Amino acid sequence: MSAPGENLKINGDRLWDSLMEMAKIGPGVAGGNNRQTLTDEDAEGRALFQKWCEEAGCSMGLDEMGNMFARREGTDPDALPVYVGSHLDTQPTGGKYDGVLGVLAGLELVRSLNDLDIKTKHPIVVTNWTNEEGTRFAPAMLSSGVFAGMHEQDWAYGRVDAEGKTFGEELERIGWKGEEKVGDRKMHAFFELHIEQGPILEAEEKDIGVVTHGQGLSWTQVTITGKDAHTGSTPMPMRKNAGLAMARVLELVEEIALSHAPDAVGAAGHIDIYPNSRNVIPGKAVFTVDFRSPQLDVIEDMVARMKEGAKKICADMGCEVEFEKAGGFDPVEFDETCVTAIRNAAERLGYSHRNLVSGAGHDACWINRVAPTAMVMCPCVDGLSHNEAEEISKEWATAGADVLMHAVVETAEIVE
Repeated sequence: MSAPGENLKINGDRLWDSLMEMAKIGPGVAGGNNRQTLTDEDAEGRALFQKWCEEAGCSMGLDEMGNMFARREGTDPDALPVYVGSHLDTQPTGGKYDGVLGVLAGLELVRSLNDLDIKTKHPIVVTNWTNEEGTRFAPAMLSSGVFAGMHEQDWAYGRVDAEGKTFGEELERIGWKGEEKVGDRKMHAFFELHIEQGPILEAEEKDIGVVTHGQGLSWTQVTITGKDAHTGSTPMPMRKNAGLAMARVLELVEEIALSHAPDAVGAAGHIDIYPNSRNVIPGKAVFTVDFRSPQLDVIEDMVARMKEGAKKICADMGCEVEFEKAGGFDPVEFDETCVTAIRNAAERLGYSHRNLVSGAGHDACWINRVAPTAMVMCPCVDGLSHNEAEEISKEWATAGADVLMHAVVETAEIVE
């Protein structure tokens, strides 16, 4: 397998223009995007992506979860394809680059190969995974999870949003449910480019993150039940304040995560207080505790300590507590050969780089279970993501896409 020449690069201006054009679909209120999965805006973004792919000579495949697969043929009809991609859906207050960069960089490498009339032995398939974000239909990485056999398809179809609409119904409604069976495709490899969503690369002035591992994650939904009561007429010693109990559990979560620093993290990301009235002592608190670490035993220890401590806190305050596993996945170690291809590409192109452990979950984490997989990351300003102020530079995007192309093309094998 020969490496691509150092002069093989993508068209950075065209990639940037494509990012800006896609960002016009589902604009946010503060400069970002609100293009949540299976909305009309998602359908519009999908249609634009398909149009661009077909203009680049790709054929489009669509499976029963709405995953999109744009195929550039290789010279060997029996060679398994090299897949590349990410997701087009966004947070409700999302940025223009989270996920989208990985999809459109995949398209750009196909366009650039066409420009240069470069053929590869293996086909190259650019992928848009449905519902990576998981904000409308939990959990995150839903469709790649079905593809990898981590979720049952019927269970995924039954996921319900805040308005009571199901994933399956909305997939049908927007017209992006395909006939292809999910998970039937076999991959030679999968590569994903993503913004870091953290501050390390920018702070260390590195162009590229070579992702060696992905953190494991555990989500636990905690329900604390106390007793609604009047804030003015209930004596302090007689209160069963679920809100206060929750606050003490959240302090415990912070302490537990800090005890495993610097690699582990923990927080509560979703909180509901009932009845949420200004003159009623909260009788119920429901929140999700998010623990992450690259080590499974550390995650298990943090969850166990949180549950044990929460039970004691609630018992001391006259409250009851229940726990429900709300999602998660084990830590990921990416394929050594694919990781090496990314590292070699960065060195060949002269981009500064460092190894990274991904703190966020990505579709690549699920696909790693069924195919050799690796990720490349580029910096984002102040490490900010899941925020409309999310920002990257054209130069960062170009560097990431250059490295992605070299790794993909080396794996797909140039035909001289």
